[in-house]
Amino acid sequence: MNGATTSGELRAHNRVRLLRAVHDGGSAATRSRLTRELRLARGTASVLVAGLAEDELLHEEPAPEHGRGRPTQVPGPHPRGPLALAADVREDAWELAACELGGRVTVLDVRPHDGTPEGALVPLGEAVAAHTSRLGHRVIGVGVALAGPVRFGGLADIAHLGWRSVDVPALLGLPRPAPGAGADGVTLGNDTAFAALAEARRGRLRDVRVGLHLHVDFDLGGVLVVEGRPLGGASGTGAEFGHMPLDASRPIRDRPCMCGATGCWGMDVGANALLRHAGLEYGGGRGREQAERVLATSEEAVAACAAALGRGIAALVNAHDPEVVTLSGHGPELAERAGETLLRACEPRLMAIRRDHPPRIEGSALGWRGALLGAMESVFDVFLTPEGLERWRKTILTRVPTRPAGEM
Repeated sequence: MNGATTSGELRAHNRVRLLRAVHDGGSAATRSRLTRELRLARGTASVLVAGLAEDELLHEEPAPEHGRGRPTQVPGPHPRGPLALAADVREDAWELAACELGGRVTVLDVRPHDGTPEGALVPLGEAVAAHTSRLGHRVIGVGVALAGPVRFGGLADIAHLGWRSVDVPALLGLPRPAPGAGADGVTLGNDTAFAALAEARRGRLRDVRVGLHLHVDFDLGGVLVVEGRPLGGASGTGAEFGHMPLDASRPIRDRPCMCGATGCWGMDVGANALLRHAGLEYGGGRGREQAERVLATSEEAVAACAAALGRGIAALVNAHDPEVVTLSGHGPELAERAGETLLRACEPRLMAIRRDHPPRIEGSALGWRGALLGAMESVFDVFLTPEGLERWRKTILTRVPTRPAGEM
């Protein structure tokens, strides 16, 4: 049941369904296929597409190949259609991109930063403001992924950078998000949770009922994904499996983590752990290039990280019974270079009922782009609603002309 009680509400509901199908399908499905999958009458689909084209939301191109019968069209993003600005703020740099309906990404800016809240976020806010001014009404919102927990309201804590209760919206110059939703199209979230959201929409967790996603960068984050949604927790600060003592049998169990806990699993997995195993300086979001060299050359360091990763995965599989475990960031390379070590550490620690049918452990289909794509998805989730489309329609009726289509 969709709750529609009038013809206008049903039309609004079907407009959202059609746009969502185009977006989730990467703007690759033909109109005839969408009509079948959404169980629409052919005439209804034609009217919907025409209306969405008039509202500068969809534009059709001929299908590159078609079978016998009438040629079909492929609905995709309108050249003057909505754009989500998405940013991935890592510990040492940030990336900003414009994302179209369907998920195509155009990188706008990439910059290193000094690890301080002001040094990272103020320049990003200025870049967002400049691109928003240039792109005008097309910008429907801004999604920002951060390398740490983000509480409702936009307060971020990134322990190994020393960030505590950082007011992200204030430094970015953006409105403060309300609990559970974007405010004026602004969404902020943990990079692991956003990477998991993207994996559920466009990667190896698509159509998986219960999955586990682990993101390995300087340290490790993880989140349970149920029915396509990462579980965010009561205050929005889920995706912190890396701060559980999942490797307590090792000497690290008594080592204090900068998060305030001791024995955190993430201290033994990731770039910081690789640097520590190699006897190099680590912490503070520095040393990415050195860590990548260690990852490429040191079998001992890679094996230690992979074994710790496997032990923790076993504990989480025993607890949550996921169908699939996906790895992003450095995770896929750890699994590729030391997969046998990872499995040797994981399998003996699985309960017998888990060992009989263990979940697949797979590298992300999205590479390092997952957090950015998840930030994009969070913006389109707010937009692809009857209310979001109505706001767009009213905006284009009174819009100020922007630059020609295609200029980003």
